[in-house]
Amino acid sequence: MQPLDLQVIEQALSWAADGHPVWLCTVLSTYGSAPRSPGAMLVARGDGAHVGSLSGGCVEEEFLEGLARGGFPAPAQVVRYGETEDERQRLELPCGGSLQVLVERRAATADWIEHLTTLRYTLLGQHRRVRHVDLSSGALALGADQGGEAARLLGERVEIRIGPVLRLLLAGVSPVARVCASFAVELGCEVIVCDPREDKQGVLAAGVPVRPVMPSKFIAEGGCHDTTAVVALTHDPRIDDLAMMEAVRTPAFYIGAMGSQRTSERRAERLRRIGGLSDADIARIRMPIGLNLGSKTPAEIALAVMADVLRVYRGKSRDEL
Repeated sequence: MQPLDLQVIEQALSWAADGHPVWLCTVLSTYGSAPRSPGAMLVARGDGAHVGSLSGGCVEEEFLEGLARGGFPAPAQVVRYGETEDERQRLELPCGGSLQVLVERRAATADWIEHLTTLRYTLLGQHRRVRHVDLSSGALALGADQGGEAARLLGERVEIRIGPVLRLLLAGVSPVARVCASFAVELGCEVIVCDPREDKQGVLAAGVPVRPVMPSKFIAEGGCHDTTAVVALTHDPRIDDLAMMEAVRTPAFYIGAMGSQRTSERRAERLRRIGGLSDADIARIRMPIGLNLGSKTPAEIALAVMADVLRVYRGKSRDEL
């Protein structure tokens, strides 16, 4: 299973390569409660075939009905859903939510195919870029990312940040790692599992293959970008400690290792003494890993780990939970 954004872009690319015009929809902003965040995408053909999601299903249905009626002829336009009380009730948007959606109608031109190809490489790569869409002309451009909001409307211009999908790098195979992989696949993450041990090779239950390489080696060779979470769940210092030593030298947004408070203290001491890590390096490592849910079973621990990864990815403090 591929991350949803990548599925959308690859499907758009496939349809464009076959000569089909497509409608690419991107959530620009949400107000109130909305199931999808700014930047979420959906691509559709004129016959209603589509991939992706803008909400819990209600906005997608409204868009596809409008498309079937011949709507959205402009190269680029902003459509607002749920702005009136009648609309909110009809669309069943929760808690008075509303959305602004950029809808682009794109013919299967060479320029559009080149644009989609670049977006695909961006999602699979290491660095973010920004899509610039001119609403008056439909003109497209791609620029370097300077940070900021996922998507924003600036007068007659739209900016959308696009970049590597959330990557979960599992350092080693364990019962908890297997469940984490399943959760991460369902969440739309790119999941990479590294473990050199012969008895750990194969494919996890989530359909994710195990790479027969030390996690530390994979990390040192450029395996992490700024939307990577490195998670060590084996209790084997040869795997966990070496992965932590390399991970703190990368821009990974989340680094964590499983273990009790006492185990974590001993690991921190080893990393200082043997790995030469500074206090600042140690502070980047979440030990013990995950939210304190009182977890006992592998599934419960995996839930606590993935919930914490998602919390940090979404920029939520523990106090906000």
